[in-house]
Amino acid sequence: MKEMKIETSKRFSFRSSLLSPSSLLIFSFCLCFAVINLSCGSKPTDLRTLVPAETLVYLETNDLAAALQPIVDSKPFTEVAKRKPDFSALRGVQLAVAVTGFETSEEKLTDEHSVGRVQPHFVAVADTHAWHFQAVGFAEQKIGAFVAEMYDNEPTLEKPEKNGGRSLTWTAKDGRKAYAFVIGSIIYFGNDETAIEKCLAVKRGEADSIAKTGKVQSASQETLASGYVSTDGIAQIANIAGLKVASQTGEDSEVQSAIAGILPQLIRGSITDITWSASLTAQGIEDKYKIGMPPEIANVFNETFVSNAAADKQQTAMDGILSRIPQNGEMATRYNLKSPQVAWRSVMLVAKGNTDAVSGAVIATFGNALFAEYGISDPEMFLSSLGGTPGRSQNIVTVKRDAESEESIMLSMSGNYQLTQKSFIKEMKPDQFGEDGWSYWSTRDHEIEIRFEGGSIALGSKDEFQKMTLGHGTSIPERFRRLAESDAPISTIRNDRDSASQITEMLSAKKSDDAKAESTYFTETRFTKSGIERRTISDFGLIGSIIAQLAQE
Repeated sequence: MKEMKIETSKRFSFRSSLLSPSSLLIFSFCLCFAVINLSCGSKPTDLRTLVPAETLVYLETNDLAAALQPIVDSKPFTEVAKRKPDFSALRGVQLAVAVTGFETSEEKLTDEHSVGRVQPHFVAVADTHAWHFQAVGFAEQKIGAFVAEMYDNEPTLEKPEKNGGRSLTWTAKDGRKAYAFVIGSIIYFGNDETAIEKCLAVKRGEADSIAKTGKVQSASQETLASGYVSTDGIAQIANIAGLKVASQTGEDSEVQSAIAGILPQLIRGSITDITWSASLTAQGIEDKYKIGMPPEIANVFNETFVSNAAADKQQTAMDGILSRIPQNGEMATRYNLKSPQVAWRSVMLVAKGNTDAVSGAVIATFGNALFAEYGISDPEMFLSSLGGTPGRSQNIVTVKRDAESEESIMLSMSGNYQLTQKSFIKEMKPDQFGEDGWSYWSTRDHEIEIRFEGGSIALGSKDEFQKMTLGHGTSIPERFRRLAESDAPISTIRNDRDSASQITEMLSAKKSDDAKAESTYFTETRFTKSGIERRTISDFGLIGSIIAQLAQE
């Protein structure tokens, strides 16, 4: 993979389809709807045995209908959609997607501005459980129509018989190519002929499959879909993530270059692999993520990111913090920790330990900058000043107006006013005492505000305080009540007003142009001796989120 560099003299932006590579996922869902009446009821195939061991990212479902049905059965979808799509013809259709590499490129828009792009090399493997001639016919007609739509012109098609199957190559007028190979009931489709050849070598027994690595376990009957990112996959994704995050930090080329260099080091040094599975529960679709980490890092986080769950069960309204959450907030995260100061210190030590000395100094600067946005100059002093009832966890809550907001409000309890105030930046001074009962501190330009009232402390920009009215400390907004019930060290709830409409546009038709419904994502993050475990309960799940992203594209 060609490595992309950020030129320090130019503006650079980055467009990545890493989490929703259009060509890959659109094909997958087109396949979902197009495989009609092909199945002849043969025994399910172990899809893991069809892709190479060196696969970077692997996704699979053993029943497309079962994976998609909970999405359209959800309340938000039924509130928006005119009708439900019928997935009965998709029962038993198996699909796996293997990403074998990433290719990055840089497109120069002007002398001062270039755009980085990433293209995944992938193979989608579908077992249609049909006769060979049916699978070939489907590949030529349905996949061919998909390729023509993707290229926006009618491509030429070569379809020779070779190696016991039918090879298909579509070539667009501009030279772009797409490939497929049909052998028996199985269709391989992708944008990289070499990747398909690697899969065929596995089928012939000439190369090991990902099943032999022991990293990807066979999915249980309760699993709707599952996935895996290998260590090598983490390394390549880390490079892409560094470029993407760097491009979103503004136009300072030196800052962009620093982030693009440091973030990949952090990711590669702290994450070994990721597994994901989705299943249906009474509360909604449950997505589970297990993020593997080196033992020395996992142990540090396991010991420092802990809550005092037993004591917190008796704690009402989290010392009043959750009752301060604005009613119009769309997203909130609660950090429920015995010692936020120790947890923050562990993050900084691990980050510095996984980079060189120069990068470590930069990380410390960035860490302080995160708190400076709230008017804090000394993060450790500030965190040590927080507290509520002795013996209970200390709670910090951040709130955003919506998931896309760049700014948030921070809420907590000040256990030591003098120490809290000592941690402020020098520009922060007492300002006024408001009619709402809060005492105000602010910078001279009034861009940053800090408010105190009855032990509560709220920090953020004046602009955000004007857009979100703090609660009165009497009751928790109903949409955020699950945060109070969770004993996880970190929990997040996000209310989404757009996904239901976007998913409906992809899968069905809306009742009206302005039809909308709110969906909810609730995530708990826990730390174990092997890494991080995240559990999300939502109306649409990860698969629904991907469909919504496709609608935006």
